[in-house]
Amino acid sequence: MREQWIEAPKIEGNQELAQRLRVSPLTVRMIRNRAGMSEEAVRDYLYGEIGSLADPLLMKGMSEAVRLLREKRDNGASVRIIGDYDIDGVNATHILLTGLRRIGIKADTVIPDRMRDGYGINENLIREAAEAGIDTIVTCDNGIAAAGEIAFAKDLGMTVLVTDHHEIPYREEADGGRTPVLPPADVIVNPKQADCDYPFKCLCGAAVAWRLVQALYRAEGISEEEALNLAEFAAVATVGDIMELTGENRILVRYGLKRLEQTGNFGYRGLIAVNGLEGKKLTAYHIGFVIGPCINASGRLDTAKRALNLLGAETPGQAEELAGDLKALNDSRKALTVKGTEEAVRQIEETTLKADRVLVVYLPDCHESLAGIIAGRIRERYYRPCFILTNGEDGVKGSGRSIQGYHMFDEMTKVRELFTRYGGHPMAAGLSMEPDKVEELRRRLNENCTLTEEDLLPKKSYDAVLPIQYAGEQLIEELELLEPFGKGNEKPLLAAGNLLVKSARIIGKNANVLKLVLEDGKGTRMEAISFGDVEGDLEYIESKDRISVLYYPEMNEYMGRRTVQLVITAYR
Repeated sequence: MREQWIEAPKIEGNQELAQRLRVSPLTVRMIRNRAGMSEEAVRDYLYGEIGSLADPLLMKGMSEAVRLLREKRDNGASVRIIGDYDIDGVNATHILLTGLRRIGIKADTVIPDRMRDGYGINENLIREAAEAGIDTIVTCDNGIAAAGEIAFAKDLGMTVLVTDHHEIPYREEADGGRTPVLPPADVIVNPKQADCDYPFKCLCGAAVAWRLVQALYRAEGISEEEALNLAEFAAVATVGDIMELTGENRILVRYGLKRLEQTGNFGYRGLIAVNGLEGKKLTAYHIGFVIGPCINASGRLDTAKRALNLLGAETPGQAEELAGDLKALNDSRKALTVKGTEEAVRQIEETTLKADRVLVVYLPDCHESLAGIIAGRIRERYYRPCFILTNGEDGVKGSGRSIQGYHMFDEMTKVRELFTRYGGHPMAAGLSMEPDKVEELRRRLNENCTLTEEDLLPKKSYDAVLPIQYAGEQLIEELELLEPFGKGNEKPLLAAGNLLVKSARIIGKNANVLKLVLEDGKGTRMEAISFGDVEGDLEYIESKDRISVLYYPEMNEYMGRRTVQLVITAYR
């Protein structure tokens, strides 16, 4: 696939700031392109501490939520937490359950079953709560789009507190304006509310829940350290829910990863052990691609209660058994994902779908829990917005993953009458619909689509041109200052050109690594590796006299020997 390489803006005036901060001008340039131009922004990026997060009471509804929960505690009311079955919802539920019980609230929890209940709060869960004598429902990572369901709870005389982070639903007016449609809850805590004074809007659901517990503990005179004990759960959820690692999220994740390495939570200790990560420096990669998928696998293929029970495990033995079960589930999920992705590719390549700018692929036999993962794989392969639809118990369910320039939630809102339920973000969404509406959804999304050929050209951004002779150990150490890496704070990429390939061969147990030796015009030789389509890359390289690459340097440790190697992400 053709792709466009784009160099980040060249910024003047890095030298003096670099000297004051005792880092290289290149590092300052990278930080300013990520965090902002001012010295204050650069310092916050480098040195921001957990104590510098905004006051949680700035969040709209926070003071009222604290007051409401304390009143319910004082009145002996029963509270039920209704979360979500993904990594964000599970961690948010654990945070709230721990926090509410700590201040003496009689709290329990229900996480919806993906297959039976679908996403978020619903009338069956509300009815069950009422029959169990529950006075108050607290949602986490859901609820903002559940106006009808929450109205039903209110009709039954229940109190409802919504904590969420998803986009606020809206009604489009005749004049083109948008009117927010909020559920009739007693209190709503969501930083995306238009008149919310909380300065950082991109928290995940677990982080919103954690800030509520912080505010509760402060009101109760409970130490800040106890609240910080829960930060690692919000950090894991932030990475796992693919939130942007900027601003407060980056501070929270950096802090949470350090705590996670020494965690006192038996559940996470079990997951770390079963995945062979004991004693290692944990990064956002380990959360996003090793630990996190085990948590998500529970809600995808079985029940998210397994993951919640893991986080609440009271003994190492119990945690070890549950962690092993989740890893086994995740291994099964990987195999099913490969099968579903292959079928989606076959449909696209063999039908008229390939001409669509918005891909709507119907996989009736695919496990509905895998739709989002497969949509992400297809989005990456074809660089187009993608919806994967599957058969659920009550009609068709699906998940979407988007590209820059295509606001998935807004585009779905334009055809909302096709859905029985929908919700999400600019880059991801979920939906339910009747089977006979699938083809109409495909047609109308494509008719409405304004993406141009240029929009559909994948873009690879890189930070700077840097000849490979300068990619040494000192640079690698400085680049570690930019961690944790993830969405919105991508791993630094550098460009180097006019390289001669001295050798290239495919290695690895699964023949999935391309090993090279590169030489620049001054005779500097470096070892390099790349992943992905290694056979295609090798064929391409062998057809060229010299190549250019996008890369990042890392230390390779093998049999006690440390050497610098380049990890190549693109060739041309």
